[in-house]
Amino acid sequence: MISHKQAFLAYLAQTSPTPLSLEVVKASGIYIRTADGKRYIDLISGIGVSNTGHRNTRVLNAIRKQLGKYMHTMVYGEYIQQPQIELARALAKTLPNQLNSTYLVNSGSEAIDGALKLARRYTGRKEFVACRNAYHGGTYGALSLMDNAFFTEPFKPGLEAVTFMQHNELDDVKCITSSTAAVIIEVVQGEGGYRPSTEEFLTAVRNRCTETGALLIIDEIQTGMGRTGTLFAFEQTSIVPDILCLAKAFGGGMPIGAFISSTEIMQSLQANPVLGHITTFGGHPVCAAAALENLRQLQTQGWIDEVAEKEKLFRSLLKHQNIMDISGRGLMLSIQLESHEAVQKVIHHLLDREIITDWFLHAEDRLRIAPPLIISKKQIKQVCHHLMAALDTLS
Repeated sequence: MISHKQAFLAYLAQTSPTPLSLEVVKASGIYIRTADGKRYIDLISGIGVSNTGHRNTRVLNAIRKQLGKYMHTMVYGEYIQQPQIELARALAKTLPNQLNSTYLVNSGSEAIDGALKLARRYTGRKEFVACRNAYHGGTYGALSLMDNAFFTEPFKPGLEAVTFMQHNELDDVKCITSSTAAVIIEVVQGEGGYRPSTEEFLTAVRNRCTETGALLIIDEIQTGMGRTGTLFAFEQTSIVPDILCLAKAFGGGMPIGAFISSTEIMQSLQANPVLGHITTFGGHPVCAAAALENLRQLQTQGWIDEVAEKEKLFRSLLKHQNIMDISGRGLMLSIQLESHEAVQKVIHHLLDREIITDWFLHAEDRLRIAPPLIISKKQIKQVCHHLMAALDTLS
């Protein structure tokens, strides 16, 4: 009989020649347990998903409660389902007034594609502007917003008329014109190595969009749900988007995303054609119930209030001659080392110490630090101790 690893490689489509291949048997809090008896600290939250920890008890209870009522009943938007209503209402109460209409989807990529369709439909324009070194997902529309030819060239042609501007370059906002349907930006670039956008850049983009009639889409798929020290990263700025995209940590470990806009803008998907966006499992009631309880936990437990202090602790402990730079905000930090090879060496050294880290698609010389928000100061000190030892091996 073949092993689970052999079956994994034989029957599941692979995304790379060298998957990490940890055989997970259980996860709880900041820990992932594997079949060989090891207990790993998840220092990347499943790539920004488990902000409230793996298997948060109250999120699990919300899932069980909804399972006792009903699961899938009908495609999104046809039946009145309480978990969807309560989640959308809770978001509307939290967000600025103009972000009052939520479309629930399955993932971050679908949220981006839905936002692109919405922008085209509302404005009647075809062109988009995105930032270099950004990542907005792997579906066809989202992939077209990536300028890195290594990832996009094999799948071209993508969406036509996508212009790329340099992140944080004020002069580049001039590429936003009266032909632009929407501009999509991240408050902190995710796969670019956790690089924050400057207030000047964000303000310039917002003003230019207003001047030209283009919509501003803010991708908070990685930054949202408290990761940067506020529920949404844009709250730390003076700007408000026309469309907001959420996923990853939004569901508390369950698969759900959303694109959110005003009622006026969102109504453009209702006609010409009807069903301007349609999704079978978007807003699945079990996922929506999980997301609602996850949101409540983030708003009441004080974890977000501790993010800035925990960032400060990380930065105070991460001092080493082999660290060239630390960028990011809150509990999304990246450590720049001398090379991709150095990053990989540190990743594997930490794996041997039962700590999971990762690198970035567009910043291969940077190490990803993005633990669940529930990580304690003692645990931060523990992982930083091992990280310093790993950096010593580079000298």
